[in-house]
Amino acid sequence: MKSRNDDFLERREHLDKYSNHELKEYFNELTDQIIDPLLTLAYEYTTPAIERSVLMRMGFSSLESKMITDKLMENNLLEHGAGHVVFKYAMLTKLPIREAGLALLDTTEVNKMMEAFK
Repeated sequence: MKSRNDDFLERREHLDKYSNHELKEYFNELTDQIIDPLLTLAYEYTTPAIERSVLMRMGFSSLESKMITDKLMENNLLEHGAGHVVFKYAMLTKLPIREAGLALLDTTEVNKMMEAFK
């Protein structure tokens, strides 16, 4: 087996000046630099699977959720959040949430929401 070049002492020289407490702070700082972009992605972007999950928690069946999500994606409304679109439509039309979501399967109703989100 080939021996490994051990350069650990060279690579850790810049850490010698830190105390244990300072090392922990430095580690947390580096961890934040790695995690922050991931958190930004999680907050700013969504997926159809997440939106279907939201709709199912709002009382829609799996099949209904998929149809509503697909319809919203076709019309570029998914970026606003499927639950938000359904809720806003329900408030505008004074329909119960479930009826509002099912009504959004009609293209003319989706067009109304496209206008509302402009």
